[in-house]
Amino acid sequence: MTVRELSHGIRSALTPRFGAGEAAAMERIILEDVMRLTPVETVLRAESAVPPFIPGKIDAILTRLQNGEPIQYVMGHARFCGLTLKVTPDVLIPRPETEQLADMVADFCGDRTDLRLLDCGTGSGCIAISLARRLRFPAVTAIDVSDAALAVARENAAASGVRVDFRRADLLDACSMPAGQFDVIVSNPPYVMESERTLMEPHVLDHEPGLALFVPDGDPLRFYRAVLGYAASHLADDGAVFFEINPLQSGCYVALAAESGFSEVEITADLYGRRRFAVISRRR
Repeated sequence: MTVRELSHGIRSALTPRFGAGEAAAMERIILEDVMRLTPVETVLRAESAVPPFIPGKIDAILTRLQNGEPIQYVMGHARFCGLTLKVTPDVLIPRPETEQLADMVADFCGDRTDLRLLDCGTGSGCIAISLARRLRFPAVTAIDVSDAALAVARENAAASGVRVDFRRADLLDACSMPAGQFDVIVSNPPYVMESERTLMEPHVLDHEPGLALFVPDGDPLRFYRAVLGYAASHLADDGAVFFEINPLQSGCYVALAAESGFSEVEITADLYGRRRFAVISRRR
């Protein structure tokens, strides 16, 4: 079998389920991960023979994809802000929207040095690690309630060559939260209402951790309320809280912020025009 034949076989297997465009993107990821071939190298080496163990390995990957498993879990990694991070079913797969959240924090911090940042609900560590790399000498703390997620995050930080203080804490248990003051608090907490399950893709429902996704319909803002309650006494006067939010609840944040003494609320759209982010601070 040649590289050309392998490439064609991957696309042919995936196109009926995922469509031509997504199948082509998956094919590139698979060849780069398994064969260490970039798209250019795939063309240049089209007639090269494929090692005999490769087709079986590819078939196992295709079977998992056909069964609905996200390709990031199948390959064991995802891209985020230029980083390659380990992902497992214990953590959410990082989304482009969350990259935008990290960019917003980085823009807010600018060239300031020695800032203290707290990432609440860190998951894979994607936000904390990307900011630890991008900012100037930050002190980054990241918390999660899941020990399994924290193990993945610590591995990602070590592989990325950054220092992040990962701690187990429950946002709903104030006694478990870290002491001290922070210049920035950032969080992408669970915000998908239980009633929205029917609108979600099966590959998300069946494989990504529900603990990191869902909140009760009767209390959809519970984690935001907890973070802001904590921030009321742990955020520096000139600091800010950055949230990724559910667009369906974007009108709730002015009143929610006021409950904890914050008067400045800016709602920002994501790249698709959805009201996806809230930046909350005290009046300056």
